Amino acid sequence: MSPSIRIVTFYKFLRLPEYAALREPLLLICRAAGLRGTILLAEEGVNATIAGESEGIDSVLNFLSADARFADMMIKESFHSAMPFQRLKVRLKREIVALKADADPLEQVGRYIEPEAWNRLITQDDVILIDARNDYEVELGSFDGARDPGTDSFHELPRYLDQTLNPQQHKRIAMFCTGGIRCEKATAYLLRQGFEQVFHLRGGILNYLDKVAPAESLWRGECFVFDERVSLDHDLAKGQVAICDDCKAVARPGNRTCRKCGSRNIL
Repeated sequence: MSPSIRIVTFYKFLRLPEYAALREPLLLICRAAGLRGTILLAEEGVNATIAGESEGIDSVLNFLSADARFADMMIKESFHSAMPFQRLKVRLKREIVALKADADPLEQVGRYIEPEAWNRLITQDDVILIDARNDYEVELGSFDGARDPGTDSFHELPRYLDQTLNPQQHKRIAMFCTGGIRCEKATAYLLRQGFEQVFHLRGGILNYLDKVAPAESLWRGECFVFDERVSLDHDLAKGQVAICDDCKAVARPGNRTCRKCGSRNIL
């Protein structure tokens, strides 16, 4: 079956005091187009991954881009042969990504590094490279030499940063995540803590895999995604990783028993 479902991920931090009023029109547009996925709205902006027919996706993007504040959103897309979401959710939140710490990307944020320049940065000896994702994501793949904070949830990251980094000792820090949104918050946090040279990968891993050829890539493994595809390979196609339907732990190809809960219900 040819890939016919378009999957787009986008986010933007912006002042959005009227965020609650956007929920109903977005719901109506998505339902009319048969889209599924998740859109999060908060006073600090929007964060979304939605899937469906291309025309329906465009209707949502056109609705948002009619407001000049959304016009420059980076949109990352991939395709799959089946719908990767069970339902549609448009939710109102306190944060579009929950760090639960004093960090405002609208006040200050780390320096964006384009995918084409990322390899040059992270191979420098004085750069500390930190994977800002959770441990189960890191397990599937990461960049060569990246530190794994060992977190179960994003809001645990500040504790790791506080315990392992010192602005007087660690001068250059580079961070990355799946699509870029978590690093916007995390680099803002580091800057508030007194770090001065903080960098992050523009558009995250997904943008890197799209822009950097496999032969030149420093990425190893697959990239975890929060939908039924579970992971993506370097071509942004569905990877080989499976998932336990009982506890949601990831399973390597060929595994029939979940290493975490013992279930044999591996999808």
